Amino acid sequence: MIQRCHKWRQKRKQLIDQARQTSDEIERERLLQAAEHYGRIVNAEQEKIDSSRGANEKIPDVPADVAESSEEEEIPLPDFIENLK
Repeated sequence: MIQRCHKWRQKRKQLIDQARQTSDEIERERLLQAAEHYGRIVNAEQEKIDSSRGANEKIPDVPADVAESSEEEEIPLPDFIENLK
């Protein structure tokens, strides 16, 4: 489960990076929607992983240098998405 989750996080990051580099707004929107889809998959899978851990199981600490390079960083939305109404 954890490997799949990691693979989907990488795919999500790749799609977001592609969206940042494209100038076509329609293609950018398609890429961002695909990335959002992978984000939902990752969240659902992470919930399964968390629920499968016992209540007494200690979640391993993440070293500070790994936490800083985490793929879960906040990624601002492009202007054209923020301005949609």
